[in-house]
Amino acid sequence: MKDFIQSVFSLSFFILASGAQEVIYAQAGGTVILKTPPVNQLQNYYIYWFFNDGPDSIAWRNTHDRTEISEAELWNSRLKITYDKLTITNIQEGNYGTFTCRVRDALSKEIETKQYILLKVNGKTFLLPQESLSLTCEAETPPRRRPPQIHWLNPQGERLSRATGRQLTKKATSQDNGQWTCVVKSNNNNEESRAHISVTVMADPVPTQYTSKSSPLSIPCSIPSHISWDKVKEKGIQEVHWYFCSKPETGVVCNNSTLYSLSLEEKMTWNPYETRQLRTASDTKETTYAPMNFKDGVTISKKIHVEVLQVIISSPGTELIYGQQVNLTCSSGDPLTSDLQVKWFPPKDAHLRAPASGPHPAQLTIPEVGKEDNGKWRCELWRNSTQLALAYMTLKVEPKFSVWMLVTISGATVIAVLLLILIFILCRRRQRKMRHLRHRLCQCKKYVPTISWSDEMAPKTLSQSHTQG
Repeated sequence: MKDFIQSVFSLSFFILASGAQEVIYAQAGGTVILKTPPVNQLQNYYIYWFFNDGPDSIAWRNTHDRTEISEAELWNSRLKITYDKLTITNIQEGNYGTFTCRVRDALSKEIETKQYILLKVNGKTFLLPQESLSLTCEAETPPRRRPPQIHWLNPQGERLSRATGRQLTKKATSQDNGQWTCVVKSNNNNEESRAHISVTVMADPVPTQYTSKSSPLSIPCSIPSHISWDKVKEKGIQEVHWYFCSKPETGVVCNNSTLYSLSLEEKMTWNPYETRQLRTASDTKETTYAPMNFKDGVTISKKIHVEVLQVIISSPGTELIYGQQVNLTCSSGDPLTSDLQVKWFPPKDAHLRAPASGPHPAQLTIPEVGKEDNGKWRCELWRNSTQLALAYMTLKVEPKFSVWMLVTISGATVIAVLLLILIFILCRRRQRKMRHLRHRLCQCKKYVPTISWSDEMAPKTLSQSHTQG
């Protein structure tokens, strides 16, 4: 891996004897438009463009709108001229220099002159965190002139006190992402010229992501989208994985499960390891993007915490009755940091309105809910001017004795009355049956059993028995 990456600006300043001068910065392969000097009825004049004070023009235009472009290989298919501008496309190394536009009349008398200095700005620089970033800004000093003052501005627009003069060297961090500016100030007329270079550091992902059940979740990757896969491979990347871990309970070690592995083939693709679908839930989850291993032992391991925003209601459910007090809390489970703010959006006709100005409270208290509070209550979480997530809570508020409640009560009353009647009827029937049985038993005087004898079995008289003996 390269331990030192350097980007150099070469700024050249020339003093013209007459006319105006302008410094233009361009990247190789880019496009630049050079404006013709402002002259009344410019289309009635001859326009000539020269490069580096060469004797022959590289492009010209006459009053009949006829144009001619140099056939030299340096300008082939790169120039286009109109009466008010010269367009240079696909700029190459040899195209940097001084361009002079001369406006002449029919007698070849010069009416106006303007000069452009086209300077080179190196392309985007791609760095890993803690890799050495070195920027050099050089400005040529014309003869018998004092050297210009040079300083650097970081992507946040802050002047760096440690960057003295032309050289800037530091360890790259995520704060170095963006456009760096070299400011060159002339000691003669206090005029400033600026050159820019775009630096890209494989930045740390946002430490905390916010989402909700009603919002999609997009977890950032450490590889910037505008960086080509070839650039990443030049850094010696060896392996990349996605891991996932649910937020563990206190004292429980979280075991990462591998979700995806990055293919290191020509086309960058993710190969799944585990077939599971991540969903937002009411609990906070933690996702880890690690490791991103490069050669020479460089490893970039990042953790992205996902917080799920939700609206919490103080009552057991969302079905309420008139006059009930309700607390609504917009929370992700943990206290909000100072850079976060909550915004409430009640239903259109709700009695409780969100503050017109100033921060909104994380908790709303509705002293007595009413019919107007029916509907969707929306809570949004913001960081400065960026919306992070939003969540909803739908309330259903009914009167204390609504029509359905009356119907329910009436139906229950009727059923209870019918049950009582049924029980009464059954008891009456049982009582009558028991009374009838006792009445029959009481009508019998004395119970005397009767025996029926046949003639053979009829008892004989005593005299008959004696005779037979």
